[in-house]
Amino acid sequence: MGHPTQELRLRQQMTLAPRLQQSVKLLQMSALEFTTAVEHALATNPFLEDGDEQDAEPTPGFPGSAPASHGSNIDPPSEHKPTPTSDAEDAPPDAPTYSGDYPTPPSGMSGDGKDLGQWASASLSMRERLSLDLGNYHLQPRDRLLAEFIVDALDDDGYLRVPLATLCSADRPEFSPPPDDAEWTTALRLVQQLDAPGLGARDLTECLSLQLAAARTVAPSTRDLALRIVREHLDRLGKNDCVGLRRLLDCSDEALRDACALIRSLDPKPGARYSAEAPVYVVPDVFVDKWHARWRVLPNRNAMPHARLHHTYADLFRRARLDDRSPMAQELQEARWLVRNVEQRYTTIQRVAEAIVKRQQTFFEYGEVALRPLMLREVADDLDMHESTVSRATVGKYMVTPRGVFEFRHFFSRELATESGGSCSAAAVRALIKEMVDAEDPTMPLSDVALTQQLAASGILLARRTVSKYRGQLRVPPAELRRQH
Repeated sequence: MGHPTQELRLRQQMTLAPRLQQSVKLLQMSALEFTTAVEHALATNPFLEDGDEQDAEPTPGFPGSAPASHGSNIDPPSEHKPTPTSDAEDAPPDAPTYSGDYPTPPSGMSGDGKDLGQWASASLSMRERLSLDLGNYHLQPRDRLLAEFIVDALDDDGYLRVPLATLCSADRPEFSPPPDDAEWTTALRLVQQLDAPGLGARDLTECLSLQLAAARTVAPSTRDLALRIVREHLDRLGKNDCVGLRRLLDCSDEALRDACALIRSLDPKPGARYSAEAPVYVVPDVFVDKWHARWRVLPNRNAMPHARLHHTYADLFRRARLDDRSPMAQELQEARWLVRNVEQRYTTIQRVAEAIVKRQQTFFEYGEVALRPLMLREVADDLDMHESTVSRATVGKYMVTPRGVFEFRHFFSRELATESGGSCSAAAVRALIKEMVDAEDPTMPLSDVALTQQLAASGILLARRTVSKYRGQLRVPPAELRRQH
C-alpha cells in the first residue's frame, strides 16, 4: 500500500485535473469560441443560468464593455506623463475619452450584440473564383475537367509552375484518349481569360504580356513598346538601363518613359490579391483609453456570456440528498467549475492586458516606432504566472485602443541590439523602414542597402537581408519597382 500522504496528493491531482483542463481550454479560446462554449454549457447544464441581466451595465461610449469603475488606471512613465487638459478634468467620471473602433452591428442584429457570427466576412479564394467563372462557359465535360486541373495547379501568386502534361496521369478513365498538347493549350488559354489578367502565366514575361494584351484603354503604340520590353529586354528594365533600352528600341525618351510606367503599373503576382485576408471583425476582450493622464484597461465583459450557479436548483438538489456520484451531482460539480473558470479567464486576461499596457505606454503615446521589445517571460514574472498561461492569454485576444485594434501578441516583439548598447523591437524597425520609404524621393527610391545605411546612422545595425525581409513584410516593393520617372 502506498504512503497515505502520497495517495492523498494523487487523489487531489485527479480531482483537480478536469477543472484545470477546462480552465486551460477556456483561456486559450478566442472571444467568439469562448462565447459559443459557455452558451452551450448554459443550454445543457440545468445548474447554470445566464447572469447577463443581473450584471450588464455598459460603459457609456464603449459598446458592450464593463462599467468604468472596473477599469484599471496605469500611471504613465514620469518622463512622458502629460498634463491633463481642462476638458478631461471637467468631464463626468463615467465618460471615457475614446469610444473605440468598434464595429457597428448589422441591421437586424439583436441589441445585446450576441449574434457575433454576422460580424465576420469572407471572400472567395482564387481557385474558387476561377471555378465559378468556368461555370459561365458552355464546355464539354472533358474540356471543363482539363481547365479545372489547371486551376487547381496554380500557385498562390497565380502562376502555373508545372508542365501541362504532368497535371494528370494518362491512364485516368475520364481521358480516353489522353489529352494532347493542343487540348492542354486550349484549356490554358481559357483559364488565362478568367477574372484577373495574368493568372495562369508560366513565367513573369507571360504574366505581364497577358496584362498588357488586356490593357485596351492604353495607346497602341505605348502598349506595343511595352510588350517588346517585356518579351525581349525585361532584364534591362530591372536594372533601370534606360540608355540601353532607348538604343535597342530606337524610341524617344517620352515613349520609353510611358512604356516603362505602364509596365510598372502591372501586377507581377496577380494571384496574391486573393490571398489578402478579408476584413474580419473581431470581438475585443478589453478596451484601452486615457483617463486623467493615465492609461486604463476596461474589460469587455458584456460582449461575453455570463454564467452563474442556479441557486434554486442547487438548493433543491442538496435537500434531495442524492448520491454525490449521480449524474446530477456531476453536472452540479461541472457547473461550479465552469463559473469559477469563466471568472478566472476574465481575471487572467485583464491582468495580462494591464501588464502589457504598463510596459508599452510609449507605444500608446507615440505609435509603432516606440514599441519596446517585450518577452512573455517579463509579463509572466510580473504577474507570478507560468509563461504558458501568459501565452494562452495573448493568442486570439484583442484590445481596442486609440491607435486601432491589436491582438495582445502584437506587443511582444523580439529584441534587436543598437550601436549604443540599448535595444529596440523588430516592430519598431519595421515602422522606421515604412517612414523612410514614405519620405523618399519617388524618382530615387531607397534601395535595401540605403535603408540599411540609414538605420545604421540611427544606431540600428542590421544585415541587408534582414532589412529586405522586413521590407517584404511591409508589402513594400523593391526600389526598382517603386521608381517613378
